[in-house]
Amino acid sequence: MKIWGLAVALLVSAVCAPAQQDQPSSPSLPAQSDTPAAASETKPEASSKLALTPDAQGKLSQQQMQELFRVVADKDLENDKRLHDYTYVEHDVEHRRYGKGNTKSTETKTYDVLEVYGEQVQRLTEKDDKPLSPKDAAKEEEKIQKIIDKRKNESEEERKKREQHQEKDREEGRKFITEVADAYNFKLVGTEQINGRDAWVIDGEPRPGFEPKIKEAKFLPKFHGRVWIDKDDEQLVKMDVEAIDTVSLGWFLARVHKGTRVTFEQTRVNDEVWLPQHVTFKVDVRLALVKNFNIDGEQTYRDYKKFRTSTKILGMTGEAKDQQ
Repeated sequence: MKIWGLAVALLVSAVCAPAQQDQPSSPSLPAQSDTPAAASETKPEASSKLALTPDAQGKLSQQQMQELFRVVADKDLENDKRLHDYTYVEHDVEHRRYGKGNTKSTETKTYDVLEVYGEQVQRLTEKDDKPLSPKDAAKEEEKIQKIIDKRKNESEEERKKREQHQEKDREEGRKFITEVADAYNFKLVGTEQINGRDAWVIDGEPRPGFEPKIKEAKFLPKFHGRVWIDKDDEQLVKMDVEAIDTVSLGWFLARVHKGTRVTFEQTRVNDEVWLPQHVTFKVDVRLALVKNFNIDGEQTYRDYKKFRTSTKILGMTGEAKDQQ
């Protein structure tokens, strides 16, 4: 589930960004998985809604809010699955400061996010708000061509192994969902209108005595935050998550300090799915217990276009041609 897992994922990606640049990936969202196709076809998600009527004091019970978060989580996983039906543009801006000094480096990148044989890949189109040189653009096309060739020549055994790995990721995502709902005490703050739609506003604080069942959930008590959930669609609209304690990543690899913050907004696309719109983050980190630096930035997602299964990315042109 993205609601709290996104914070941890962004911290890790921000710290490890130099080693991950220009790798094919989905947008910088948590490594959560989609639900299996068969399960999504039978799930009564579209036709059933929770009975969320506040009591006389205008409150929802903990059980109601936990149930709501589990429904939102299921839909979030379905959104992640449907994201693969779309191409879009991702724009990243990152500022890095070392010690307590002024900005030492600023990096801006723009990507076209494409679907290639069931795999989302990023094609870098601009750097520092300038188009790539012909040489660098050719390298990007070559990268995509390698992915195309790899998928075209994939053996049956390789395909099965890849699908098994994806199913393992899906199962881990489902386990994480349960952990998120159990890790927090939720409080209904009220309702707000966002883009003309009513949303529940809910705060989450770590639940005392929470014992994670999977290692990915051990970070959850280090964060608290607020989420906005669309009342009609029961979808995550917005979240604001903050670290309330130091988060250690790996054996002395990095420590993310208290006050690190992530905000995330989604938008309704084609009246069928909620997809990322805007992410901001501010990270205070100490790397290898030696170097302190701050990272802040934002990611925006735009120009969502439905990707038809009858469409295929062809070769070095970077263009899509309809097979029908």
